[in-house]
Amino acid sequence: MTRESYEAELELLREDITDMAELALDRYETGLEILETGDEQRARQVIEGDHELNQQYLDIESDCIELLALQQPVASDLRFVASSFKIVTDIERVGDLATNLARYGREAGGGLDIHATQIGETAGEMFEAAMVAYVDDDAEAARAIAARDDTLDERCRETTEAVIRDLMTTRAWEPDGVGQRLQSASRELLTVRDIERVGDHAVNICARTLYMVEYDDDLIY
Repeated sequence: MTRESYEAELELLREDITDMAELALDRYETGLEILETGDEQRARQVIEGDHELNQQYLDIESDCIELLALQQPVASDLRFVASSFKIVTDIERVGDLATNLARYGREAGGGLDIHATQIGETAGEMFEAAMVAYVDDDAEAARAIAARDDTLDERCRETTEAVIRDLMTTRAWEPDGVGQRLQSASRELLTVRDIERVGDHAVNICARTLYMVEYDDDLIY
């Protein structure tokens, strides 16, 4: 394989990963909408469509292995392929979390009132920005995005505490309302947890980008 064709293979890998990230982000944003609307049809589309992301993950993983095994990249190319191999796992996990949100919204019939839209949008913005940093080889952007995670974690903590506080003070503790309220609170807490994890995956992508560009493993450990 000539250097030109090899570089074309690397660029194709980056494009495939970007396409997969765009699909995962679209599914995630749809999941956030379903939390509010409870749309049965859209929820089913997100959940049943997860296999598409899974297949993309397997295809890209295979491409990475082939590049590592057959082309034996060195230096910066090796870091690019190795980092891409890790990043695609984070993208696939965001797709899984999107299906979780779709399920929560569908089961609740919408109306999950935990400010999930606001914190969910923040996590989605971090994920999208992390992928831009990866595509642009932008180490400084990766550091800045990762630094936002503390704020997201704090907002998730505050929301979790609000859900628990509401659960402890609610008047819906009549026998007929206990099970329903506990189930609702459980969905709300799981939603916050999964949104926080999207932010964590964004940080992981930033960490691998920083390692790829500057050989800096600071965010990894």
